[in-house]
Amino acid sequence: MLPFHERTAFEPACVATARRFVDRTLTSWTASDLAFDVQLVVSELVTNAMRHGGGAVQLRLLFHRPELACVVTDHSETVPVAAPADVFAEYGRGLRLVDALCTAWGWFAPGGSRKLVWAVLSG
Repeated sequence: MLPFHERTAFEPACVATARRFVDRTLTSWTASDLAFDVQLVVSELVTNAMRHGGGAVQLRLLFHRPELACVVTDHSETVPVAAPADVFAEYGRGLRLVDALCTAWGWFAPGGSRKLVWAVLSG
């Protein structure tokens, strides 16, 4: 579990922190073979939390081979939506990338003013 401090939850550096957390955690679980895809998915989820969710609060990784789940908590109940495909758009490909790499992804709001966005990868 990786909590993000309030002052860094909006900074691009928290994406790098999340990627390092993924690398260290997967190495300790002897699942380094999943690192590239998991880092990519986590980067997208944390970036979305920063841009659209009021900041990333927490990142969790759950692993039961062959599946690994990434869960990012943010400060918003706003539903994440994959943007329509647009070759010329500067942004908006993140959730499409998550969808392509994962066996499933979604979100839920446990109450209050937070939501959890989750993604499951098979390895």
